[in-house]
Amino acid sequence: MNNSMIVFILGQIIRLEGLLMIIPCLTSLIYQEHEIFAFLIVIISCLVIGTLMTLRKPANQTIYLKEGCVATAFSWILLSIFGCMPFVISGEIPSFTNALFETISGFTTTGASILSDVESMSHGMMLWRCFTHWIGGMGVLVFLLAIIPMNSASGSNMNLMKAESPGPSVGKLVPRLKHTARILYVIYFGMTVLEVIFLMFGHMSLFDALCTAFGTAGTGGFGIKNDSFGSFSPYIQWVVTVFMILFGVNFNFYYFVLFRNIRKALSMEEVRTYFLIILTSVAILFVSLMNTMSNMWDALRHAAFQVASIITTTGYASADFDQWSQTCKTVLVILMFVGACAGSTGGGMKVSRLVIMFKTVVKELSSYFHPKNIKKINMDGKPVEHEVVRAVNVYFITLMGIFTLSVFLVSLEGRDLVTNFTAVASCLNNIGPGLSEVGPTRNFGGLTGFTKYVLMFDMLAGRLELFPLLLIFNPGVYRDMIMGAWRGIKRRRQERRAN
Repeated sequence: MNNSMIVFILGQIIRLEGLLMIIPCLTSLIYQEHEIFAFLIVIISCLVIGTLMTLRKPANQTIYLKEGCVATAFSWILLSIFGCMPFVISGEIPSFTNALFETISGFTTTGASILSDVESMSHGMMLWRCFTHWIGGMGVLVFLLAIIPMNSASGSNMNLMKAESPGPSVGKLVPRLKHTARILYVIYFGMTVLEVIFLMFGHMSLFDALCTAFGTAGTGGFGIKNDSFGSFSPYIQWVVTVFMILFGVNFNFYYFVLFRNIRKALSMEEVRTYFLIILTSVAILFVSLMNTMSNMWDALRHAAFQVASIITTTGYASADFDQWSQTCKTVLVILMFVGACAGSTGGGMKVSRLVIMFKTVVKELSSYFHPKNIKKINMDGKPVEHEVVRAVNVYFITLMGIFTLSVFLVSLEGRDLVTNFTAVASCLNNIGPGLSEVGPTRNFGGLTGFTKYVLMFDMLAGRLELFPLLLIFNPGVYRDMIMGAWRGIKRRRQERRAN
């Protein structure tokens, strides 16, 4: 285990978080809020600790997939711990558990909140709360690869990206992975700016537009109003609906469009399936809501908004969908597990996994009629490797195992099944609101500390695609770390003796 490289990466992440926190700090300065001191304390702490951890650049910068997963898991945990400190120090969220829950929910782009009155937050804290969505949406390690020179030998950068990026597979758009990361962030930044402009056309202030765009781009869902999006104009709701759907698309699609490879973009099977699921779901909700809405346009707007919000795992709410028909709620719960496309900022199982699983079932059924035929599963005209199919199956089994165990642990609190089931589903799939006691007009603040820590684990596991987080609970990881540290000590002793 390359301990020194793991420590170096963690130091870079902590230092990067300190630099990113300057933005909400300046916001507090502009609005002359006393919360600026909380930010300054954490910024200085992050910069000092991060600098100390990165003073000595490791001679061996090779990172294998195991080190990549461990570094990723610990990065997100440390990111959340340091990220919650401004809330605690300022007193805006005095409970460490609640502050950590809110911050993990932000970085994992879940959007589940413990706050009942978000409108009372200071501007600096509100911006930091929403900005965590934008930071976590594309991935903090992807951002690190884009801006900081790191050794790309032995596929180290790819192993870091694989450990953090969602989806069954991660590949390069261009030969150099650093350029791939930069292209992704240019697209991400450009689409965010475009949404801010459209929102401001709807008479939204720059501050509100930035907070909303951060939540939409990261498919996070922290609202800036107590009713989420219920009080915003139909124009604002339509703009957010469109951008939620766009940020749920595989970013490879935008790369192909950007470089005028339209045919390849349109041939992406996952993207076509994603839009088909959205259109079908909107149609079902639209028909069901026609009898309860004042007119058909309101029914269409709310149906499109909620479908986009849930399938992209953003979690905004334009209405209290907990009061909708059982058919509507069933569709939305199913969409919680579907999720967005791989390679997007959305969470959930991902459409590509569902397509592969469906084709695996079809292949299995076909083998009963034609047992001697060897049939390959294809996607986008290319055969899907057996290892990918196996990984999809293992992912699904692991997801169901974690989901079942989490529902059982949460049920010990004694709440109803709908609350327990949807609370875990929303956190594990990084959605945000659930139903019943954790519905769109309620929050997670009334849950016990134990339940909140279970859901925090679910949020991190869902965002990191399960296995990087599970790996740090393997005793073998720490045995390798101890042995690696011991070998390092012995090597340094031998070097000193030789000198």
